[in-house]
Amino acid sequence: MAHRHLKKQVLGLLQSAEWSEALAALASMPARQVVNPLFGLLYHGEPLVRWRAVSAMGAVVAGLADRQMESARIIMRRFMWNLNDESGGIGWGSPESMAEIMARHAGLANEYSAILISYADPDGNFLEHPGLQQGVLWGLGRLGRARPEVARRAAEFALPFLQQSHDPILRGLAVWAVDPAMNDALRPELEPLREDPRTLQIFIDDELVFCTVADLVAQILAE
Repeated sequence: MAHRHLKKQVLGLLQSAEWSEALAALASMPARQVVNPLFGLLYHGEPLVRWRAVSAMGAVVAGLADRQMESARIIMRRFMWNLNDESGGIGWGSPESMAEIMARHAGLANEYSAILISYADPDGNFLEHPGLQQGVLWGLGRLGRARPEVARRAAEFALPFLQQSHDPILRGLAVWAVDPAMNDALRPELEPLREDPRTLQIFIDDELVFCTVADLVAQILAE
């Protein structure tokens, strides 16, 4: 019953209209208690709840790492296990959560950023499932914005999704992923997508935003 009550409490905070206050409340809860409900809510039917679970996981685990680094590493390894074929699951929300945690904690980024990048590397731990590829690309963009030192390595493996993907979500998220590494050499890769009218939904600044691939490209090239 205590677990059910806690999960209901966490869900209520993720659905709160006052998200900033709710996130602060989640981050102040005992990390070891709140992590398990958050793992479950990464699979919730409402997209905004799932994304807020990602944000909350980032805040909670980064705070835990400041106090108990090894406990935070165990959670990172749990995400990695969820993405392993042997786990028997899919690992929804795992790449995004890993990225959010590392965006918030430099120490964990130093240890695990190469793992996240490897999920987009055909010669590494490449994830074949398109849904997981979406999560990895979003994660590379999130991490690249917070940790510019990893942006260029991340962009290298996002580029093939710009060039080859017929999926507008993957292509749009690849634009998001290369944005932090944008330079004159990358501009020719984006120019052909200026007129791409296909739409996607992306989580930016704590909000789910509908946009076109062309919208994302225009913003990057303007910057």
